[in-house]
Amino acid sequence: MDNTADFVKSWTKLTKDWNAQMEAELAPQLTAGQLEVLELLQAHEPMKPSDLLPHLETTPAAITTLLDRMERAGLVERNRDDSDRRIVWVTMTELGRSEVERGVAVRSAIVNRSLELVSSHNRQLLVYLMSKVAGTRESLAATERKNASATGANADEVATDSAKETEQIHSESSAISS
Repeated sequence: MDNTADFVKSWTKLTKDWNAQMEAELAPQLTAGQLEVLELLQAHEPMKPSDLLPHLETTPAAITTLLDRMERAGLVERNRDDSDRRIVWVTMTELGRSEVERGVAVRSAIVNRSLELVSSHNRQLLVYLMSKVAGTRESLAATERKNASATGANADEVATDSAKETEQIHSESSAISS
């Protein structure tokens, strides 16, 4: 049984709803795209505008326009490099720092509202499955091993738990389709 259409329908509705909520709750000071830039700057500040390209999957012209708006709003500053005037560095302002904190809190609240009826176990399972779909399972496994060693569990226990979860998914999906 192919569930692709159901997945696409659910995913499209969820992301459309989340995006609409994000834009409404971030307004008027911030957009979801601006929040993404601020989060990148928070992690890698300072950055050149060209450094944003691989993360935002857009054009250089669109980045320039976005940064122009953010600079006018007081969220970021652009400064020329002292040793090479061709290089422009983008940094957050204090307003940008407070807005990134607010934006992350808004997004967390939206996601938490969506998941409040889902059990803790199923949330973990959802994260696991989404990471598989997104192709990030390897980095997640490394994080799980690190967390397991910090809590005293060993990597084999974590792998066994993941295998049990996968087995449970298969048995649940078989039961649902029967």
